Amino acid sequence: MREQVITWLQNNVSPHRLEHILGVEKMCIKLAHCHQINPEKAAQAGLMHDLAKFFPPSKLLAMAQAEKVDIDPVCAANPHLLHADVSAIVAKEHFGIKDEEVLTAIRNHTLGSPQMSDLSCIVFVADALEPNRGDNPELADMRRVSWQNLYKSVQQTCDYSLKYLLNSHRPIHPRAILTRNWALHQSQQSVEPQPDLIKPLEYNNH
Repeated sequence: MREQVITWLQNNVSPHRLEHILGVEKMCIKLAHCHQINPEKAAQAGLMHDLAKFFPPSKLLAMAQAEKVDIDPVCAANPHLLHADVSAIVAKEHFGIKDEEVLTAIRNHTLGSPQMSDLSCIVFVADALEPNRGDNPELADMRRVSWQNLYKSVQQTCDYSLKYLLNSHRPIHPRAILTRNWALHQSQQSVEPQPDLIKPLEYNNH
């Protein structure tokens, strides 16, 4: 299945995007082991999260409408936001993925969602923090936090994305705010693991 998906991706996304996707897959596996989440599900959701990333706006809208996805005014004006929902549609229809938790994690990787599962949190965080996203002190600190407190990592990822959107004068979807506030509350309630249980990320090989 993995090789089939990679072959499909090679024909439907750019080499740079495929490198990102493989980075997300790898980070999802490592985070899943750290936070005691099923690593196979994490790998599958990570590998398929951007299946529709390069679909044109008209195709994203048409596929979302056909599947009765709720298209709010922000998404209607910015169809690229629908690529997460449409990627889940492709995963289900083209690759036969039936696990609803995996499909939901794919759907949630861009905007997140209040009350989302730990699997969804992992894919959401890995999408933003996989090593191909760059390397600076802020990202390094965020990656460290991703091992210690998953909800805090979601909140930081939201803050990081929101700052970018504000600075670039781009629209902000209300769900991103709701996700951030939920994650902030959750992080304040959660208990961090002991430091000796936290392992550093290794990115030498995909």
